[in-house]
Order: sequence, then C-alpha cells, then structure tokens
Amino acid sequence: MSPGRVSPAQICLTLVLASGLWFFSFRLGGPSFWIKISLSAALLALTALIFQPGLFRRSRLDLGTVGLGLASAVVLYLIFWLGRRISIFLFPFASDQIGGIYGLGPGFNPRLIPFLLLLVTGPAEEVYWRGFLQGQLSARLGGAKAWLLAAALYAGVHLWTLNFMLIGAAAVAGAFWGLMYWRWSNLTANVISHSVWTVTVFSLLPLT
Repeated sequence: MSPGRVSPAQICLTLVLASGLWFFSFRLGGPSFWIKISLSAALLALTALIFQPGLFRRSRLDLGTVGLGLASAVVLYLIFWLGRRISIFLFPFASDQIGGIYGLGPGFNPRLIPFLLLLVTGPAEEVYWRGFLQGQLSARLGGAKAWLLAAALYAGVHLWTLNFMLIGAAAVAGAFWGLMYWRWSNLTANVISHSVWTVTVFSLLPLT
C-alpha cells in the first residue's frame, strides 16, 4: 500500500460514520442543528487526518490559491442563484423546501453561524469529502470515476434530510468542488471556496 493510501475497509468505515453523523445532525433531537453538523463535520475531518495525516501535503497557499477559492465561490453562488429561480419555476414545492433549509436550527444565535461555517464545517467537509474520500477513490478508480462517485456519496448522505432541494444542492455543490479538486488538487483552494460560499449563501446573501 502506497504512503497515504488507506485500506478499503477504512474507507467504508468512514462512510458508515458519515452516514450516521448526518442522520444524527438532520434526524435526531438534541443540540441545535448548527452544533450537531459542526461536530459531525469536525469528527469526520479528524478521522480523515488520523487515517491520512498528510492530506495537505500537496496543497499550497498563495495569491493564486486565494483567488481561485474566492472566484469559485462566486461562480457557485451564481449557479445556485440561477438554480433557485429555475427550481421555483419548475417545482411547486421548491420554495417551501428552500425555506426549510434556512429554517434549520431555530433559536441558535445567527451571529455565530458564519463563524461555524467559516472555521469548522467548510474546512472540515473539504478535508473529508474531497481531500480524503475523493483522493482515496482517485488512487483506485482514476479521476473521473472518483469525482462522480464522491459527489454521489456526498449527495447520498443528505438523503437523511428528506428534502429534495437540499439533496439536489448537495449534488451540485459536491460535483462542483469535486471537479475543482480533480482539476487543481489544491485542498486549500477548496477549503476557501466552501467556507466563503457557505457563509455567503447562509448569512451574507441568503437565497430566500
């Protein structure tokens, strides 16, 4: 086994963990959704880093990386802005389901949400879903198959939400960030993109 490459059993174990954590976040009671999803994403990222400590070895941080992360976040936001308009036109249920996404975690201090998105969930999700999972799949299946499978798995764990619009959003975002990681192999750029996009779409310029 090459350095940084984990066993298929370990990959499957992390996927079972991811499914359980997303079930915990979206379907079970307890703390606020924002606390649950932050803890879940952080635990997944920690697991990935334990199995593969050198995840950021090929990443870099420079002006080009920052520019790529910010520009891609803008592009994805525009894709979602257009997608929202088309979805509401085509599907009668779309508006209510989009509203349901923004209704997650009622009662939680909205001023804290951007910090969790920027510092915890955005980076943690990229560490696991792109850096670890897609990277491991790519070593076995090649770039194209790994991209498609990782995006499908990312959308799949969102089935627990029972929200068609959120599942579709996860599929689009997962495919976008997966393509970005496949093309540039720069996890830092993905982290910037995911973190900035989530803060923008949930806090700064919500698509409601």
